[in-house]
Amino acid sequence: MTSNMSTFFHHLCVFTLVTAVAVEFTLIRQELTVSIARRLQVTDVVLGAAAAALLIVGLLRVLFFEKGYDYYLHSYAFLTKIALFVILGALSVIPTQEFLSWSSSIKAGQAPVLDARQKRLVSSIIHGELAAIVVILLCAAVMARGGWV
Repeated sequence: MTSNMSTFFHHLCVFTLVTAVAVEFTLIRQELTVSIARRLQVTDVVLGAAAAALLIVGLLRVLFFEKGYDYYLHSYAFLTKIALFVILGALSVIPTQEFLSWSSSIKAGQAPVLDARQKRLVSSIIHGELAAIVVILLCAAVMARGGWV
């Protein structure tokens, strides 16, 4: 893999991740039907795969293809970006567990029940993911220009 290819795959993973979060944001606001629940489950799988691939490609870029790990480990923008990514990854477990818990209802052809409290929690996490993505993108732009060192 070359530096250009690693950059391409990194951006592909980022755009896939952002799209998946945006789709979840849209779907969770709708009335929960079997079809919507199934789409949320599939979208969450895509989101998880994109996040895992992003982490792997990002690690490869840091270690082998870009400025070297020493540069990145001294960049507050990079450290902030990684910290937010890890926090988001941990918080995203909550919607994932909720979506996975719907499997038996969906197989039975019934819309899962999502009480108001749990819906607010899942929605809040998805909103937080979108907000954090904006900050992560800011950090990436600052980091690419050598800022916050």
